[in-house]
Amino acid sequence: MYVPAHFAETDPAVLHALIRAQPLGAWVAQADGELLVNHIPFYLDAGRGEHGTLVGHVARANPVWKSLPAALPSVVIFQGPHAYISPSWYASKQVDGKVVPTWNYAVVHAHGRPQLVEDRVRLLDIVRTLTEAHEAGQAAPWQVADAPANYIDKLLAAIVGIEIPIERLTGKWKASQNRSQADKMGTVAGLAASGEAQAGAMGQAMHRFIG
Repeated sequence: MYVPAHFAETDPAVLHALIRAQPLGAWVAQADGELLVNHIPFYLDAGRGEHGTLVGHVARANPVWKSLPAALPSVVIFQGPHAYISPSWYASKQVDGKVVPTWNYAVVHAHGRPQLVEDRVRLLDIVRTLTEAHEAGQAAPWQVADAPANYIDKLLAAIVGIEIPIERLTGKWKASQNRSQADKMGTVAGLAASGEAQAGAMGQAMHRFIG
């Protein structure tokens, strides 16, 4: 990923926070001379490994896991807030007109070599961990134990666990850091006025760079 220095985000806490907020990752893995892309919700275990470990699972019917014993490098892409930026929001438009549209976004790439998990006990732990993480905000959180044990056993037999110890994290926050203070303020106002959730989230993300 091309990352100009002024758009680089290197704070592990910020990178981890985006992964937790947007856990559906686009996992890109190599297999038989081609790239396989799967969209998988991951749990970030920040305490395992130098940069954390991503934990998830795929259907056993999904051919991607069969190519993994070679432990080829792969990458998981986590997309944060993003929005179109209109040049009409820039204060500098009124000065010289030398402005063009762009797109602001926040993204994290997690690089690592995937490992398979087929042991039933570990698979059950993965499923419980993912469930607890994503049910935490529910008024009455569903638990794996709420379903019949034989039903869960049947489903566990139909999945393969995936763990990716993160070897490298790359973050890019394209949030108008290269614009003037007045242009940044105009952009935040324009995003807020749009009324779109993604635009509003991007505007909130920009506040870190307005000082």
